[in-house]
Amino acid sequence: MDRLKAGLRKTGSNLTTVFTGTRIDDALYEELETALLMADSGVKATEYLLQDLKRRVKEAKATEPAQVKGLLADAIAQLLQPLQKPLEIGAHHPTVIMVAGVNGAGKTTSIGKLTKHLADDGLSVLLAAADTFRAAAKEQLAVWADRNTVEIISQQGGDPAAVSFDAVSAGRARGRDVVLVDTAGRLPTQQHLMEELKKIKRVVQKADATAPHEVLLVIDGNTGQNALAQVKAFDETLGLTGLIVTKLDGTAKGGVLCAIARERPIPVYFIGVGEQLQDLETFDAHEFAQALLS
Repeated sequence: MDRLKAGLRKTGSNLTTVFTGTRIDDALYEELETALLMADSGVKATEYLLQDLKRRVKEAKATEPAQVKGLLADAIAQLLQPLQKPLEIGAHHPTVIMVAGVNGAGKTTSIGKLTKHLADDGLSVLLAAADTFRAAAKEQLAVWADRNTVEIISQQGGDPAAVSFDAVSAGRARGRDVVLVDTAGRLPTQQHLMEELKKIKRVVQKADATAPHEVLLVIDGNTGQNALAQVKAFDETLGLTGLIVTKLDGTAKGGVLCAIARERPIPVYFIGVGEQLQDLETFDAHEFAQALLS
């Protein structure tokens, strides 16, 4: 919680200054609207939150701006609640998790942290280095595999779909709990690369008809409304089951989760609040709302 508060401090300070006045009036709501938009909550979520907040203020008969702050935290927590869902492993052996994201979002690092998280829960993990597009991606993943002492399936200049197929087959043969498939970072506008993602998904289904069981998108919390555009584009291509939101340490853009909740409510399994292996936290709507306004 402390790390989360520290990470969201910039967003929080922008929002909390709104409540330092003495009156609940139109000026307060206008300031709050600006602060929410600046925090990348998006127009739809901001309008929704302001309406919901005004209703709560009326029902609570609040008279102090400080009370409004607490009511806003409740409104945000309720808006974000549908995003709070645990990543469940065990219904399938292995559980195949495909991970996508644009370059620079922290995808490979998040896979490393997720591997640690799963290993700490006593699960055996196999990594698939299916990002054959970017130079050194395989090596970067191998470093994470080494740190977490897990096996990695890779091919020299191999086809990403073939690597994924081999990894799922190996995961099943070796009795692994989880197979994590790292895919090449791409922008949703790069149509040929998005087609490559579809191919990986199709080929994984040939190795295991029920797979992939999870399709995760890693998004950079700093990129605001662009992150929402990525969620929509990747969801249309792949059918996302969950999100990992990274780089929420030191950003003023934490409100993007409100935009996602309002416009494309895909579960947020984890949030990244730092560079360390343990800095991947399970998302909690109430904690996030509290930290956002602390």
